[in-house]
Amino acid sequence: MGATKLHINGVMRVVDAPGDMPLLWVLRDVLGLTGTKYSCGIGACKACAVQLDGIAAPSCMIPLSAVADREITTIEGLGAAELHPVQQAWLAEEVSQCGYCQPGQLITAAALLRKNPSPTDSDIDEAMAGVLCRCGTYPRVRRAIHRAAQLAGKVTP
Repeated sequence: MGATKLHINGVMRVVDAPGDMPLLWVLRDVLGLTGTKYSCGIGACKACAVQLDGIAAPSCMIPLSAVADREITTIEGLGAAELHPVQQAWLAEEVSQCGYCQPGQLITAAALLRKNPSPTDSDIDEAMAGVLCRCGTYPRVRRAIHRAAQLAGKVTP
């Protein structure tokens, strides 16, 4: 155990946890940020996705020791001041059904738009392929991402 400095949602946090503890459990159990969901535990479903330096990554597979000095954005930090364009689009397109995968979906969609502000259907399908949705809302996810790109004025911060 040792103190690790983390940049989470724009705030510096210090956690005292083992370096091999998965980031998911640091977020949920140590810091109380329970928006990031546990699902498969092997990085296959991406329900636990967070952004590391703007890139979506499965937090269940990343040890605490690998994220010091990296910018971490969780679902709680996405649109903390006002709804992010993907959040606005998700509401407008009524994407959510059960909602369990939605934090991972939103985080991954925001990362996609950060990298590619005007994605094609193929770009969306490729970026979102790893985020599993048992309810099958994929067509609405695609529509929402296109809408978010328009809402962001093709520029996503």
